[in-house]
Amino acid sequence: MNYLIIEDERYNAELLESLVRKVDYTANLLAVLPSIQESVEWLDSQAKPDVIFMDIRLADGLSFEIFKQIQIQSPVIFTTAYDEYALQAFKVYGVAYLLKPIEIEELTEALQKIRQLKTLLTNEDVTALLTMLKTEQKTYKTRFLLHHRETYKMIAVTDIDYITLENKTVYFKLLSNTRFAVPYTLDELEEQLDPQLFFRVNRQYILHINSIDSIHKHFNEKLKIILRKDRDAEVIVSRIKMPQFKLWLNQ
Repeated sequence: MNYLIIEDERYNAELLESLVRKVDYTANLLAVLPSIQESVEWLDSQAKPDVIFMDIRLADGLSFEIFKQIQIQSPVIFTTAYDEYALQAFKVYGVAYLLKPIEIEELTEALQKIRQLKTLLTNEDVTALLTMLKTEQKTYKTRFLLHHRETYKMIAVTDIDYITLENKTVYFKLLSNTRFAVPYTLDELEEQLDPQLFFRVNRQYILHINSIDSIHKHFNEKLKIILRKDRDAEVIVSRIKMPQFKLWLNQ
């Protein structure tokens, strides 16, 4: 097995090398690369390794940038210190990963997984993974105060079934089957609502996870969503949105 290590901390690289040697004494380390740029240059000029061990956080940025600059032809095992919540992204996509500090049992399991799957990541996969791996804590809105006729009405986020844009006006469609026009754009609402509960499937709809009744394959690699309370609505997920949408569904 010929393998490559992309890691900016020498100690971690040497520790990983020693563990790989214990699992497979015939394994051949091709190089240890500490940066995005060096990794891109090496991968662009050398024969593809059987496997790449890739740290996520490098000195010059996130290693996901490598995928944007070059098409990687080898299976990748990520090494990461991300917490268990963020690792759901890897689990959903069937990507092999090692949580630091690396244990030999986990290394053995990751290598076995790679041998079985030979999974290669596309640029769309990486974009979706990166979105899911944003672990910063953020406070999201729990209610909206809306002007309604001559009064104000408070709408709890838990009462929202889905949000739609119609004729340049954004509406909250509520679980009670009523709807209210709101003075926000879909872009603004997308930032204010909890992304674990709400997802913008296209330019017209933001859906609550519980608003979805069923999902069907549509032409041209798209998906069609049937809503629980508005079954006649035409809600289509584009091919570009598909990877991120699937990750959202599998949280």
